[in-house]
Formats: sequence, C-alpha cells, structure tokens
Amino acid sequence: MSENRIFNRWLLVLGAVLIQLSLGAIYAWSVFRKPLEAELGITPTQASMPFSVVLIAFAVATVVGGRMQDKLGPKIIAIVGGVLLAAGMILASFARNITMLVVSYGVISGIGIGFTYVCPISAGVKWFPDKRGLITGLSVAGFGAGALIVGPLARAMIDSPAVGVFATFRWLGIAYLVMIVIGGLILRNPPEGYKPAGWEPPAAAGKPARTDYNLGQMLSTGQFWLIWLLYFAGCAAGLMIIGQTSPIGQKLAGFTPATAAIGVSVLSIFNGLGRIFWGKISDNLGRTRTLAIMYLINGIVVFGYFLIPSASFIYWVGIALVGATFGGYLALYPAVTADFYGTKHVGLNYGFVFTAYGVGGLLSNIFAPRVLELTGNYNFAFILTGTLCIIAALVILFVKSPAPKSQPA
Repeated sequence: MSENRIFNRWLLVLGAVLIQLSLGAIYAWSVFRKPLEAELGITPTQASMPFSVVLIAFAVATVVGGRMQDKLGPKIIAIVGGVLLAAGMILASFARNITMLVVSYGVISGIGIGFTYVCPISAGVKWFPDKRGLITGLSVAGFGAGALIVGPLARAMIDSPAVGVFATFRWLGIAYLVMIVIGGLILRNPPEGYKPAGWEPPAAAGKPARTDYNLGQMLSTGQFWLIWLLYFAGCAAGLMIIGQTSPIGQKLAGFTPATAAIGVSVLSIFNGLGRIFWGKISDNLGRTRTLAIMYLINGIVVFGYFLIPSASFIYWVGIALVGATFGGYLALYPAVTADFYGTKHVGLNYGFVFTAYGVGGLLSNIFAPRVLELTGNYNFAFILTGTLCIIAALVILFVKSPAPKSQPA
C-alpha cells in the first residue's frame, strides 16, 4: 500500500494550523509595546525593536530552515524550531532591559519561528500540486489568526496583578511548545513521484514542462529580484500596520488600550481569512492578477489613514483590509515560488524570497515609530508605504514566469 493511501494529505492542514497559530502570535506585539515602555522607561522606537528584530531573524532563519528541511524533512526541523521559540519566550520573561528582550524574543524566538514556518508550507505544496494557492493559504492561515487569540489573552494577562507583562512571555512560550510539537509530528513529505489521484501535471496537458530550479538558478533570473522587491513593498505596508495596530488606534481614533487591543484581533481574523480567500482566488484568476488587486486595495487603505485619520470607521475597515491583503501575500508568494521554480528546492528557494518579509518588517517598524517621534503623527509613513503598494500593483502585472529550463536541476 502506498504512503499517499496510508496518509490522508488533509491531515497536514491540521498540523500546519496548530503550528502556525503559535508562530502567528508574534503579530500581537503591539499589545506588549506600551506596557514595556512603562516598565522599562523606553521610547516607542526602542519598544518596537524586539518586533523588528524578530521579523528579520524569522526571515533569515527561514533560509536555513528551508535548506535543512529539504534535506532532513519537515518534522524534525519544525520541532527544533518550536523548542527555540519557546526558549526565547521563556528567556524574555526574565528580561529587564531592552537588549535582553531583543536577544531573547527577537533573535532566539525569531530563529525558532523561521525554522518552523517553512516546514508546513514546503510539505503542503508537495502534497497539493493541484491546489497550490488554496493549500498555502490554509497552511499559513493559522499564522494570520494567531494574534486573534493571543492579543486579548496577552492583554488580560499583562493587566493581571498575578501575571504581568514579563510572566506573560513565559506562559505563552510553554503553550507554543506544546502546540508546535503536536503539529510537527503530523508533518511529512509525500513519496517520490507522488501526484493526487486524477491529476496530471501541466506537461501532460500539453503545456511546457516546469523544471526545478536550484537556488543559484533561481537567483540568476530577473523574476526573482522583481518578486523580492514586490514582496518587500507589501510586507513593509502590512507589517507597519500590524506592528503599530494598538498605538495607531490610540493615536488616531483615541481608543483606550483595551479597545485598541480588539483591533489586533480584528486584524488577525481577516489576516487568516485573507490567506485562504486570496489563495483560492489565485488558483482561478491567476497569481499576478490577484496580487495586483491586493496591492491596489492595500495602497488605497494606507492612504486612507493619512487622508481621514480621525474617522474611527477607517481604523476598523482599514485594519480588516490590510490584514486580508497582507495575509494574501503570505499565501500567494510561496505558490508563486513553486509555480516559477518548482517544488524540489522550494524550502530553500522560498526561504530566500521570504527575506523580503523580514527586511520590510524591520525597516517599517523602525521607520514608523521614528516618524511619530519626529513629527507627532504617522503621515509620512502612510504616504510612503501606500505609494509603494500602488506602484507594485502596476509592476506585478508585467511579471511572467521564467521559461522552462532544458535540463532539470
């Protein structure tokens, strides 16, 4: 009996969601920001540094994790990443200065997230060549929705005299470890040559054969560099809003911290739903046309924060749409990487594409609070990131997949 008959490939989605719910809790950072400013006596820019560093460490570690899971399989690397994530969170609970928080939460937890994140994505595109957009959306939906649970929970724990901001890191780290180990035990790669029953690859339908590009071959194509820059633009806009969700709500709409924390949950709901919705749409409409629509929506919304800053409905509609489009980027770019460059080296290849996420998140979450400190508002940050999204909406329409290679990688 073949492995694909023994193993129900849809179980992989369950493992992926358990893992990604834990990893996606990093999007609840804005709930921690102001309490840490008060506890440590630091500025908004300093309080944003752990979130900025965790994003870049996450992205860089995805390259290493992708390479390792390509060789060792997704199960062991996912579990190793879960241990590192939990260790960083537990160490963060003992931090009493910003440097230790950056090292523990930012670097150690970020490396753990990067190792684990790529595993369910890589396994998913191999098990579901017939539903690549949908499955990457489902695989990362939990990541987008993680802060839905953790945002209000962390807020309640932080406000509790019995817990407080630092102990919150510790308890969350333990919970993440349990969920990632359970999810990681489900992950596996399909047998060599696997294809779903009744499905034939494009070559069998009379289309050009897609060959597998290794890393060097991918980097030699102009499409990679365009994809990287476009991904950077979307992530810079999305992660800026995500990292500053609670402060933006308090600054623009005058919400209380508790009300603004609800914004983190609203964003998380749409972040998760957007990954599934846009992933499925792209399977029918095409990746680049779907991305163009998403970039256009993202750009208009971010400009809306600048044009109508005090309207509370703009805050709620804006974070919903930013969450949905940003979630879509995280679903579509793994599928684009597999479409363009094959699945044999997809763990490592997508790891390099994903560095755009880290750079975008790092720069935007240093830039936005610094703009606030210098000018008293976020306007210039909104204008710049909104403009990048509008430009990306136009450019993505001209990006075509590279021609199939004559020889396999």
